[in-house]
Amino acid sequence: MVILAELDWKTYEARIAGGEAVILLPIGAIEQHGPHMSMNPDVLIPQAISEGVAEQLKNGLVAHPISYGYKSQVKSGGGNFFPGTTCINGKTLIDMIHDVVVAYARHGNRKFVLVNGHYENSMFIVEGIDLALESLRRDGIDANVMLLSYWDYVTPDTIKEVFPDGFTGWDVEHGGVLETSLMLHLHPKLVNMDKVIDHDPATFPPYDMYPSDKSWVIESGTLSSARKATPESGKLLLDVCVAGITESIKERFEA
Repeated sequence: MVILAELDWKTYEARIAGGEAVILLPIGAIEQHGPHMSMNPDVLIPQAISEGVAEQLKNGLVAHPISYGYKSQVKSGGGNFFPGTTCINGKTLIDMIHDVVVAYARHGNRKFVLVNGHYENSMFIVEGIDLALESLRRDGIDANVMLLSYWDYVTPDTIKEVFPDGFTGWDVEHGGVLETSLMLHLHPKLVNMDKVIDHDPATFPPYDMYPSDKSWVIESGTLSSARKATPESGKLLLDVCVAGITESIKERFEA
């Protein structure tokens, strides 16, 4: 069993004895992903990848995900204009990362992998890690944290296979082929391809405006079309991410 929260505390204590367990923490967001899909892909995808990775490790455990993420931005998530997009402040996310990592480290864990599924979270996770390690050092605890975003493990060959007509880029993949394909493979009941709105990829000027300009965002909330998403592509994407992330963790933590 790799789901940490499903263990009783005595089994958990035994699993982490010696500090050799690897704790994987999925971090996502609740935000709209178009009319064709549920609002939780940013949580479910890194959680599934973390579980797949943990099963390949000597002693991997998947912590309960942090499900709320930093504010959706117009050019990467459609912005905060849509009902259902439920965001937290950067300081809140920093504090959550800090508190969770510190708590698990005080149990005796020393090896952490934070698996990000929401682009906007990135630098706030970094700050949370930095502050957590600082707190732990004051307590005489040395821990190591690996931070990754799962999409960075999608190989060029996989991109060619999933996007045979050409890849428009990660910046407009919100609610598009990649996330929809993964959800079709992992949670098909949460996707309705009949509701996909087919449109050209979003285009934006090379600057941002605040307050954000709603007219920049396509009404569907997606930044590219999910019409060509398939569960087969989703399995391919899942497998390549699990394999790549597993290799990285073994290299750093099991060598």
